Amino acid sequence: MEIVTGAWAWLTTGAHWTGEEGIGQRLAEHVYVSGAALLIASALALPLGLWLGHLGRGGALAVNVSNVGRAVPVFAVLALFMVSPLRNAGYVPTVVALVLFAIPPLLTNAYVGMREVDRAAVRAARGMGMTGGQVFRHVELPLAGPVVMTGVRSAAVQVVATATVAAMVGQGGLGRIITAGFALYDTAQVVAGAVLVALLALLVETVLVGVDRLLTTRRTSG
Repeated sequence: MEIVTGAWAWLTTGAHWTGEEGIGQRLAEHVYVSGAALLIASALALPLGLWLGHLGRGGALAVNVSNVGRAVPVFAVLALFMVSPLRNAGYVPTVVALVLFAIPPLLTNAYVGMREVDRAAVRAARGMGMTGGQVFRHVELPLAGPVVMTGVRSAAVQVVATATVAAMVGQGGLGRIITAGFALYDTAQVVAGAVLVALLALLVETVLVGVDRLLTTRRTSG
């Protein structure tokens, strides 16, 4: 119980929210790195997964290859980057490592979502004279949307949680609060940092669930 009250006291201390080492700055860094990684990974993985799912060829191989990345620890990738010329490139090593980590769930869900679309609906659309592009936009993509968004949510939460490892190579983010707590033998600060990461992950999940529901409402009403 002392740890909980100590973490609460640490979080409610105004001085811990301001300055270059404050929660506000670390939170902004964390959101920046996580957001950049998720956007880049989505731009790379989603079009490829959707296209392969639409074609129905080559997707299984692409998914299996991308899943190999899950077996490689993000920290190991970061460590390799930190002994390469990229070590002086700011947040680039962290973003690249997180992109590699986020691609598998995005690619997998995009491909699976497209392949799970009712083939009868696709055949009916083609029978009505729709082109391949029209079938993709008006039939497959709307029906695959929920599965695709599940992948986006999964990737987003994983990226937010994993971005804390950036602190282990001297970069910013909420992980710096945790590592500083370890260095100071301050358990309350460590717990407070972990709570902040968990709350940010929950917030991201909640926002994306809301976006998914909004898109679903528009699809059904349209």
